Amino acid sequence: MEVFESLRDTVVGKNVRIVLPEGQEPRILQAVKRIVKESEVTPVLLGNPDKIRIYLEIENIMDGYEVIDPKNYDRMEEMVAALVERRKGKISEEEALELLRTDVNYFGVMLVYLGIVDGMVSGSIHSTAATVRPALQIIKTRPNVTRTSGAFLMVRGSERYLFSDCAININPDSEALAEIAINSAVTAKMFGIDPKIAMLSYSTKGSGFGESVDKVVHATKLVHELRPDLEVDGELQFDAAFVPSTAALKAPGSKVAGKATVFVFPSIEAGNIGYKMAERLGGFSAVGPVLQGLNKPVNDLSRGCNSDDVYNLTLITAAQCVDQ
Repeated sequence: MEVFESLRDTVVGKNVRIVLPEGQEPRILQAVKRIVKESEVTPVLLGNPDKIRIYLEIENIMDGYEVIDPKNYDRMEEMVAALVERRKGKISEEEALELLRTDVNYFGVMLVYLGIVDGMVSGSIHSTAATVRPALQIIKTRPNVTRTSGAFLMVRGSERYLFSDCAININPDSEALAEIAINSAVTAKMFGIDPKIAMLSYSTKGSGFGESVDKVVHATKLVHELRPDLEVDGELQFDAAFVPSTAALKAPGSKVAGKATVFVFPSIEAGNIGYKMAERLGGFSAVGPVLQGLNKPVNDLSRGCNSDDVYNLTLITAAQCVDQ
């Protein structure tokens, strides 16, 4: 896809290193073949070095990657001390050592935190919570960002859109929705998308009523106040946000309705259903979720991912490293 060719060009010559904690998972290893052959990103795999190297050497991948065994790591003492300090007394040295030896996501996040690698991609065999929790505890969110959120890049041919939040915040309030919208604009630009942000609802401009409508209306107002430079409108039903003829009837004069490229859903329920319907019925490829708002890039795969998804999300994560 053109968007991933552009991302691949972005990281050329940048020496980006991305840790893949699920280093012995077959889909990860299949993706590593492409990463090594088609990009300048260095994948750092966690797991048994002998098993990983045997697999990759059979596939004629002799170099271009690294392997770290969390059970035998020469910088473990440094990592334990850093984890204890970062958690500010919530974990002992013994507990930190056990956690880093047994939980590859905590180990991977600590590699990112210490600057040994630039970003992390996990989740092919772990839940979103298992991937996100260590990132929130250790890497944490950027200044003036109070939460992370999960956006999906939706691609079909030359079309590309951003859907969020589809993965993290279950029922965000107005302030959270406004923050998600602002962070989504940043993510959209990384993908070459001009962000025209639709704050979605079951109502368009007062056609419906209720607390959830009021929430979206207030969130839209907050985005206007915080970032008057952004093009955002709401509340909008999806057809009014996406279809020009419907927009002309339901939201005449809107700069976003009928032209939206970034869709902010009012709840995780709506977002998760929406992106999967677009993927399965609409023929879109859904890449992500891309985690927004963290100090350093950590991204979460779906457990239903394939090796192409791993490759694509690794390129996205590498591009985020360059952007930061």
